[in-house]
Amino acid sequence: MRQLGWFIHRAVDHFPNDAQDVDDDVWMRYGLAHGWFPLHKDGRIRGREVERRPLIEFEAPMFYLDNQQLKIDEMVRRFHHAQHQIYRRARAGGAACYAVSANGIRRTWP
Repeated sequence: MRQLGWFIHRAVDHFPNDAQDVDDDVWMRYGLAHGWFPLHKDGRIRGREVERRPLIEFEAPMFYLDNQQLKIDEMVRRFHHAQHQIYRRARAGGAACYAVSANGIRRTWP
């Protein structure tokens, strides 16, 4: 994604063991406090109130792939295809979750 012009901050660069031992709300809060917007593939986060709390606190959106089984090249393609939509929603702010699909993004919470 960096080769495509994205500014990416990976969890592995900030937390040991690729943040596998860090609760989702912790890494999300860390990123949001730095002005970053979460991109990930775990759509289950949107359904858990404790993990939506950082979005509410920072009035920020997060973006997740609507399919966890995609190969890495398809994950990158989907995020990149939706880049302008993602940037527009990130600039607009507001606590929200967006699914990123082959056709763009759609709001899934609230």
